[in-house]
Amino acid sequence: MPALYYPGMSATPEHPAPRRLAHIERIPIRWGDMDAMGHVNNTVYFRFMEQACISWFDRLVPGEEAWQSTGVVIANASCNYRRAMTYPGTVEVKLFVGMPGGASVPTTYELRVDADPEPYADGAATVVFIDMKSQKSKRIPPEIRARLERAEVTA
Repeated sequence: MPALYYPGMSATPEHPAPRRLAHIERIPIRWGDMDAMGHVNNTVYFRFMEQACISWFDRLVPGEEAWQSTGVVIANASCNYRRAMTYPGTVEVKLFVGMPGGASVPTTYELRVDADPEPYADGAATVVFIDMKSQKSKRIPPEIRARLERAEVTA
C-alpha cells in the first residue's frame, strides 16, 4: 500500500519519500515488442511507462488545457528490470506520484504482467510541467497541484 502524502514530509534512507497511487494503465504486449532474444525489448519497458504517464496526464489536466497551454516532459527516467516479459500478456503499469515541487513531480512505476503479483520491472521519472508555447518549465497550476496532492486514481 502506498504511503500517504503529508505536506512537509521528507525522505530518508530508512523512510522513502511518500507516494500515492495515481493511475493504472493496462497495455497489451505485442508480438513486435519482442526482440531476437525472445523477450520484450528493454526499450519497450520505457514505452510502457511513458504511455502510463501520458494517459495519467490526459486525465489529470483539464481537456482545454492539456497539450494546449500545459504539457509535460521527462527530465530523467530509470528502469530496474526484474524479470523478462514475453508475448502474449497484458502489462499493468501502476503510476505513483510523490510530493510535487514547483514545476515538477516525481513519479514511480511498477510493471506487472497479467495476474502475477511479482513485478517484472519498476522505474522512476521526474515529470516537468511546461508551457506549450514557450516550451519552458512552468509552475504547476494550483488546480492541478490540488489534484496531485489528492492523487486521484485514474484507470
